[in-house]
Amino acid sequence: MTATTPKDPTARDAYTHGHHESVLRSHTWRTVENSAAYLLPHLREGLAVLDVGSGPGTISLDLARRVRPGQVIGVDASAEIVAQASGLAASSGVENVEFRVGDAYALEFDDASFDVVHAHQVLQHLAHPIDALKEFRRVLRPGGVLAVRDVDYGGVLTSPASDALTRWLELYHAVHAWNGGEPDAGRHLKSWVRAAGFTEVTATGSVWVFASDAEREWWGESWALRATESAFAAHAIESGHSDVGELQRISAGWREWTADSDGWMLMPHAEVIARA
Repeated sequence: MTATTPKDPTARDAYTHGHHESVLRSHTWRTVENSAAYLLPHLREGLAVLDVGSGPGTISLDLARRVRPGQVIGVDASAEIVAQASGLAASSGVENVEFRVGDAYALEFDDASFDVVHAHQVLQHLAHPIDALKEFRRVLRPGGVLAVRDVDYGGVLTSPASDALTRWLELYHAVHAWNGGEPDAGRHLKSWVRAAGFTEVTATGSVWVFASDAEREWWGESWALRATESAFAAHAIESGHSDVGELQRISAGWREWTADSDGWMLMPHAEVIARA
């Protein structure tokens, strides 16, 4: 999810990945099972759920199926992505979900409107995550559940060793930070949530692993395209951290990793459940 105008010149709040087709393709893989399993014990029929940074909407739809007849509202800053998510809901026949354009710092909902506020891979992209979390707390009902999950790029492991992917990770950190975000957000989630005033904070972790031929082809090809065609590539060049030639080498490195039957990647995630 992208945010609105930054609060200061150094806080861009720009979505590092952008909404290139390769990025959206990777997002459509996400479900409650593989991206929000830690929230499952807290879901039940009839809940009102807000999904902040809902993107293409696959997690939102999955949440809606699990809480029906309760209502799920997904918000994202991109009108284009909101329209896509709405189309997916219509084509999937999921009627208890709605998608709206929204701002994580200024949600257009009354106080105490939701039983659950969920945000997956959102806080890492925000220059002021604690401010956003305070806004999440405002719209939660007393005793309501906050569920946030973010990757920590400082813990990414890749095999076999690759100069191109090592450079990709260095560059990703640099570009993400230049955009005003925190690429190692996972390790900060617990402290951010506590600083925002939440109580009963439970922190856990889980991983994504890309190892099979299908997983490597899906993830590796996605990043081979992102490295040269997405907002990440544009930001890498604009910030002065890279150039076209290097990005092409990184793209080739992703394809080499994808084709290697020994290829393996692990991405650690922090997860927090807290109460309003």
